[in-house]
Amino acid sequence: MKIASLPFLDEHETVIAADADAVWRGLGEVLDRTSSRRGATAFVRLLGAADRTAAGPRPFAEGSTVPGFRVVTAVPGRELALVGRHRFSSYALVFRLESAGPGATRLCAESRARFPGPAGGAYRLVVVGTGGHVRGVRGLLEAVRRRSE
Repeated sequence: MKIASLPFLDEHETVIAADADAVWRGLGEVLDRTSSRRGATAFVRLLGAADRTAAGPRPFAEGSTVPGFRVVTAVPGRELALVGRHRFSSYALVFRLESAGPGATRLCAESRARFPGPAGGAYRLVVVGTGGHVRGVRGLLEAVRRRSE
């Protein structure tokens, strides 16, 4: 799946008082912890996600998985790109790390997704239209900030 071919959904960012290596480690730990929760794994199974388990090397490398996502790009300290698909959507979540000054890192999370057909449209309404997606991404960034600082 080509990330650029998916429609842009949104982008969120936070500045973290830590260097890029610490943020990279924190991002991996938070993604593993968040995606391994019982509710998360049950949810991706219910949706029929292509990747349902955590597998592959840690820290993340191309081909690593967490429930709902597969790593397609892993450049330590710079970029982590995840893609996924299930019966209602094809999607990507791209994290970019960049310097925000001495001892600080800006962590950006870009979301892209396609929601085909009527069922996809209904799923989009539930996940995006209610604000759930925004709360989830912002919560993830906040968790990475807390873990990294």
